Amino acid sequence: MKNDFIMVRTDELSRKWQKAVTRLTPIYARGNDIRSEFERDYTRLLHCQAYRRLKHKTQVFFAPHNDHVCTRMEHVGHVASVAETIARHLGLNTDLTRAIAIGHDIGHAPFGHHGEDILNNLLKPKEGANAPKKFWHERNSLFFADYIETLPDPNGHKRTLNLTYAVRDGLVCHCGEIDQQGVKPREEPIDLYEIKQPGLVQPFTWEGCVVKVSDKIAFLGRDLEDALLYHILDYGSYRELREIVAETLGLTKSGSSYSKRSGKAVNTTVLINDMIVDLCENSTPQDGLFFSESYARFITELKKFSFRNIYNHWRLAEFQRYATVIIETIYRMLMRIQPFVQHGTIPFSLSRDYSLGSTFEEWLISYTNYSPKSDPDKKKKLHLETPVVFNVHDNESYEKCIIEFISGMTDTFAIECYNEIITF
Repeated sequence: MKNDFIMVRTDELSRKWQKAVTRLTPIYARGNDIRSEFERDYTRLLHCQAYRRLKHKTQVFFAPHNDHVCTRMEHVGHVASVAETIARHLGLNTDLTRAIAIGHDIGHAPFGHHGEDILNNLLKPKEGANAPKKFWHERNSLFFADYIETLPDPNGHKRTLNLTYAVRDGLVCHCGEIDQQGVKPREEPIDLYEIKQPGLVQPFTWEGCVVKVSDKIAFLGRDLEDALLYHILDYGSYRELREIVAETLGLTKSGSSYSKRSGKAVNTTVLINDMIVDLCENSTPQDGLFFSESYARFITELKKFSFRNIYNHWRLAEFQRYATVIIETIYRMLMRIQPFVQHGTIPFSLSRDYSLGSTFEEWLISYTNYSPKSDPDKKKKLHLETPVVFNVHDNESYEKCIIEFISGMTDTFAIECYNEIITF
């Protein structure tokens, strides 16, 4: 019910507060800032380049040319809307909720979850097929926030985002299955880099838990709309979808917007609204974030439907093959030039005149011990205060450097780089 969670919100009265607002290092003071710590995190994420690139990253449908198809940036906005609505109704901290939501996917690879799988598979051979995931976007969001993304300080020096613990925790812990009932935060803070697999650790705050659930509410609704726009869903599958709504909601929940009208079109915004309302009506601090039995069953069936009819559709599978070729080609190209990089140069075959050559060298200057022969003081001249994260003289570290570089690409930029490589 409304404000049921106000006593467990993350604020100055919470025992978790001091840890929640802790940063890795003290952040500079402006002297005239009127924002809360979490509002400040929100704007730092909003202005970072990884967030901007989300507008050209896949949500479900790859490199969309249709302006009305959901991109990763729109998805993040949808999650923020859903999460803030839930948090405000329950009485939780909306500033913290909004900050986690806006940044939760900054570490996502190009080409959506398939791109994530490609990067993980490139790292797997050393560990074996059944090894834990080496690349997963939730951890990569944390990594980008801590080590990669920068903003200029008042003196013009580019420094990492340096977010609060509660927001960083929300980024790495946002993975989870929406049909998991009774989501509750863990009680104690931990070293976030000790989390080895996605979905195993609950967030530290209730606000992080809300974003975790909202992530799935947002995509389950919007993916249906995009599938209809691309004619992925035919009349048969659409009838199946209406039957799922009728069987799980229309005949069992009198308060549903679909009651007594289940034969009509399935409306995405109504579905999202009803999932939000149902979660708010059934969740308590004692039991956790809960859906009613009918909505839990509906969500499970909707996920099954989406995998059968959308995510495993043959048209998406064809593009996945193309995306695999793109990422693996870029990876092999950059691995080949390691001897040149170790000597402070970018080879002529990857000339600085090309997008790939110039951006990769900028990445090397920013985050590695690479020192360009042509300008050894380039990093200082760029006013970069970023730490050295990768060692170009160590094979494993250099490979990780390439994986992270590729993970930051947009769909369109990855395609452009691939075309540069194969065009003579």
